[in-house]
Amino acid sequence: MALEIERKFLVKGYHWRKGQGVLYRQGYLNSNEKRNVRVRVIHDKAYLTVKGISQGAARVEYEYEIPIAEADAMLNHLCEKPLIEKKRYNIDFKGLVWEVDEFFGENRGLIVAELELEREDQVYIKPDWVGDEVTGDPKYFNASLVHRPYSKW
Repeated sequence: MALEIERKFLVKGYHWRKGQGVLYRQGYLNSNEKRNVRVRVIHDKAYLTVKGISQGAARVEYEYEIPIAEADAMLNHLCEKPLIEKKRYNIDFKGLVWEVDEFFGENRGLIVAELELEREDQVYIKPDWVGDEVTGDPKYFNASLVHRPYSKW
């Protein structure tokens, strides 16, 4: 079983931005509080991901590469709307990689940073552009942003 340990934070300002970032397009075939099934396209690769319920900063996660044509068809015809569109920036800081997601579409204006850890009690240092932690707040989950986009808050 794969286990994802991830902490999520709001981002302050724009001085974190470096480079072009990578465009992500994703949608949900199933998004409820106990599990979600996501389709994601990044460049010329596509993935089907199944995630379990969050328990603190951890949850089970299974991810499989799938044909991009099938992913596009699922995104266009099967996934809940609106789709999640975001640009991801990977920023190295003090030996860890912070993933900063800048959202577009109905979630424009939302910027969050995620940090994947090896253990829930792992020590890390926050960059000065990292704000309040929102790890346990479900409204910041990508699956939640489909049903209640940031523009509706």
